[in-house]
Amino acid sequence: MAATRHDVLAVKDYARLAELGITTVREGIAWHRVERRPGRFDASSVIERVRAAEAGGVQVIWDLCHFGWPDDVDPLDDAFPERLAAMGSWFAQLLRDETSSIPWYVPLNEPSFVAWAGGDVEYLNPFRRGQGDPLKRNLVRASIEAASAVRAVDPRARICHVDPIIHVEPRTDSPGSRSAAARYSEAQFEAWDMLAGRQHDELGGSEAELDLIGVNFYDRNQWVDEGPTLDRRDPRFRPLRTMLADVYERYRRPIIVAETGAEDIARAPWLRYVCDEVAAARDIGVAVEGICLYPVVDHPGW
Repeated sequence: MAATRHDVLAVKDYARLAELGITTVREGIAWHRVERRPGRFDASSVIERVRAAEAGGVQVIWDLCHFGWPDDVDPLDDAFPERLAAMGSWFAQLLRDETSSIPWYVPLNEPSFVAWAGGDVEYLNPFRRGQGDPLKRNLVRASIEAASAVRAVDPRARICHVDPIIHVEPRTDSPGSRSAAARYSEAQFEAWDMLAGRQHDELGGSEAELDLIGVNFYDRNQWVDEGPTLDRRDPRFRPLRTMLADVYERYRRPIIVAETGAEDIARAPWLRYVCDEVAAARDIGVAVEGICLYPVVDHPGW
């Protein structure tokens, strides 16, 4: 945020997007900045963007938890869902006071990826191993409670639950290898299944919880099990249209491509591929309602 100065240039940034016909954006609040002390909320890091969007007629899909959490919060703790819900309730009231349009929220971005990266391989906070499954369940519970909290403040609220879509190819043609890859690919649906109450219904999920589904898809989302990333020119690479159709057939809910992008000279060809695939998916009846390019400017890759 500081590098791009979007926090102080939001009005101009939104105007430049509008010149391109882009009037819907994803934005994220930084939880650790709006709640520096437990239960005490400060809107100074987000209020200018809220007001700029309202003044410019920009529809924002607000991520409540995308950039981590306060230092005193443990995402594996039973209190985590309550803390996210409390912050969500505060932010929903802020939007209700400051804006007039129907609010859109992503309660928690990519619970599946965060659970793997933070609970299995020590790549992200909370840097644990062997705790991916309980972390995923707690993140899903937090998503459900946060969604409920914002709806309690504003029943008009729309909710988008976002996770990556992936494809894993087996290392060999052996039954064991094929079965392992299939299980890995199938795991991409676990969080959405929990949100829908199809798995671990004790978390409070229901079919109604899946309002809008957001799928994140990058050029690194397909790979050989314990092997290299698949290039999209590889015949084993699954077309995005097919992956979108899989999600739609499973849940029958509208979809957005909530994040996609590439770096440097790959940006334009990749976006062209994604747009072509989304158009093809729509042609076969898949309800894909939008594409979010991330980021709108170039960036160093992970």
